[in-house]
Amino acid sequence: MRVLLADSLSSSVLDKLEAAGCSVENHPHLKGDSLTEALKSLKPQVLVVRSTKVTAADFAAAPSLELVVRAGAGYDNIDVSTASGLGVFVANCPGKNAVAVAELTIGLMLSLDRSLPDNISDFRNGEWNKEKYGEASGLKGRTLGVVGLGNIGKEVIKRAKGFEMNVVAWSRSLTKEEAAILGVKRMATPADVARKADVVSLHVSANSQTAGLADQSFFEAMKPGAFFINTTRSTVVDEAAMLMAISEKQIRVGLDVFSDEPVGKSGPFSHPFSTNPSIYVTHHIGASTEQAQEAIAQEAGRIIVEYSQTGEVANCVNLATQSAATHQVTVRHLDKVGVLARVLKEISIAHWNVQEMENVVFDEARAACAYIRFDGDPDEAVVHRIEALEDVLAVSLITL
Repeated sequence: MRVLLADSLSSSVLDKLEAAGCSVENHPHLKGDSLTEALKSLKPQVLVVRSTKVTAADFAAAPSLELVVRAGAGYDNIDVSTASGLGVFVANCPGKNAVAVAELTIGLMLSLDRSLPDNISDFRNGEWNKEKYGEASGLKGRTLGVVGLGNIGKEVIKRAKGFEMNVVAWSRSLTKEEAAILGVKRMATPADVARKADVVSLHVSANSQTAGLADQSFFEAMKPGAFFINTTRSTVVDEAAMLMAISEKQIRVGLDVFSDEPVGKSGPFSHPFSTNPSIYVTHHIGASTEQAQEAIAQEAGRIIVEYSQTGEVANCVNLATQSAATHQVTVRHLDKVGVLARVLKEISIAHWNVQEMENVVFDEARAACAYIRFDGDPDEAVVHRIEALEDVLAVSLITL
C-alpha cells in the first residue's frame, strides 16, 4: 500500500508502516499546489496530514486515494464532503492529544490569573512592578465552566479538581448520571455555563452545530472580569462579540486559536489581537508536545496498518450512521461461485439500490446467508425470481 506523509510525524510511524509492507513517501512540507502535484505523480492510496489542507482539487488529482488520515482530532482542514462523494475514507486520531491540550488550557488559566506573560515581558524590559502583579485572585474555590465534554474536556476537569475548583459543564450528551461521576454540575445551555463560571473553557468539535457557539448572548451572560479560554477552533467563537465583552465587561481571554492565523510555521505577521492587553495568544500549539505527537503518530500508523490488512477503517468520520435502506432481503444460499452475482443481477433489474450488504458463511463452508439492505419498492415477484435461482435455499423480505 502506497502512503504519502504530507506533514511532520514521529519517525516511529515510518518504521511501523514499512514493517507492515507499506511503501512510504515522506514529504513533510507539502501544501497547496505542491500537495496536488505530489498526489498526481505519486498516486498514493493513503494520505496522512496534520494541519495541511486537503481540498477538492487534491482529491481530483488522486483517483488512487482511498483513505485520508488526519493525525489529530479535528478534521476541518479536510474537504470531507468531497471525500465522501468519491468514496474516500477519512479517519482521525481522537483523544491522543487530549492531555496536551488540557495542560495548555490550565497553563492559559494560570497565565490569566497571575498575568505571567506580562510579568516576564516587564522583567525582560527592565521594569519591576511587584505591586501590580501581586493582585491575582487565585483559582482555589473558583468555578470553572467547561463547554464540551469529549476527551479534552474531561482531562481539563481532572486537572481543575487538583486546583480545588468547582466545575459546571454543558454537553449535548451529558446526563445527570455522568455529571455525578465526573463531579460536575450539569447546566442546561452553554450560556448557563458562562453565567455561572469565573473561567469558561471551550472544548467542542468545530462543525455546523457549534459554529458561533460563543456568540453575543454567550458573552453577555459571562461575569464581569471572568476569563474566557478557547483551545478548539476559532469558528466556534464570535470574535466581535468577544472583543465587545473585553471592552464592556473587562473579561480576559486566552486563545490557542484565532481567525486569520498565519499559514506558515514562522515569520512576521500582523493581527489586532497582538496589541490587545486583555488577550493572551499561543501559537496553535495545543497538541504540540512530544508525548502527544508520538501517540498520534502511533495511532495514525495503526489505522493505516489495520486498513491495509483488513480493509476496515478505525475512527472513520464519514460513514453514514444510518443508511437510506428501507427494506432487507435475506438470502440463504449454497456457498458457491456466482450465486451472489445472480442475486445482485435480479436486484439491479428491480432498481433496488443496495445500501448495506453482509454475507456470513456457516461452518464447513457449504452454506451462507446474505443480508442485503436496499432502498426501493418491495416486490414479491423479485423475491420469487431470486428464490428460483440455482443454489438459492430460501429468501425473505422485511421492511426496516
